[in-house]
Amino acid sequence: MRDINKTWVTEFFFLGLSDDFQIQLLLFIFFLIVYLVTVLGNLLLISLVLIDSQLHTSMYFFLCNLSLADLCFSTCIVPQTLAHMLSRRKVISFTGCAAQLLFSLFLGCTECALLAVMSYDRYLAICDPMHYHIIMTWRLCGHLALGCWASGILVTLVDTTFTLQLPYQGDNRIAHFFCESPALLALASADTHSSKMAIFLMGVVILLAPVSLILVSYGSIIVTVIRMKTTSGRLKAFSTCGSHLLVVIIFYGSAIINYMTPKSSEKQAKVVSVFYTVINPMLNPLIYSLRNKDVNRAFRNVAKKRKLFIS
Repeated sequence: MRDINKTWVTEFFFLGLSDDFQIQLLLFIFFLIVYLVTVLGNLLLISLVLIDSQLHTSMYFFLCNLSLADLCFSTCIVPQTLAHMLSRRKVISFTGCAAQLLFSLFLGCTECALLAVMSYDRYLAICDPMHYHIIMTWRLCGHLALGCWASGILVTLVDTTFTLQLPYQGDNRIAHFFCESPALLALASADTHSSKMAIFLMGVVILLAPVSLILVSYGSIIVTVIRMKTTSGRLKAFSTCGSHLLVVIIFYGSAIINYMTPKSSEKQAKVVSVFYTVINPMLNPLIYSLRNKDVNRAFRNVAKKRKLFIS
């Protein structure tokens, strides 16, 4: 009788990152700055890759896809979070929550696959440079990129189906700042074991499988670099991989902690989520632009042309 009297949830309330208004205001300023840098940085990187013909290579093609995924990923979460930080009623409809869950999972999973494909591209460039351009054709690049976006759709459909098919009655307070599967499962009014197992298996597919490919690729790269006779060759090889490896460590480290390990507290889950949903999309273009001579050269060329045009 108790379950029959419960009403179905039509909207959710976020508990957010803090109850203190002053802390929320500071977080609002921080999130706003990070989001603006994210948008400007990723748009700039995409524009440079499209404008500069010397950046029309497979590596920058995949980087352009990564920036697009980062930009959309951050946009489907951060603007609403900013609005809620200035509001006392942090509410989202069930449909809106489902849409946010769907798009954030899709874009996050796509990024996982893209990072793995980029490691394979670096493996070919360093370990098999003679056949690199023969193997990594534009046709193959297009197929790999399409496969990354398709894999994101597949994993997302499984995760969202197992999350949203559960009954949600009674408590509708999400102990988070956006709609994420683990936080929603905690509110389900039914046994969530099968759903958690399905999501865990999908996590193995989209997280641990690409990580394995990345580890194998970089293991071969390290062996190849060590065998190089010249120091300049080693530095050049490491410089082309350093940016990507740093992005991989930041993104996969936080994602694996959040989805593949037991959480010690809700606070930990929120902090980790902030890292890979808010901060990581901002760091990607900064890491690639600051550590990449080709991107810096392209930016200087565009700046010079713009200066001449204004003059």
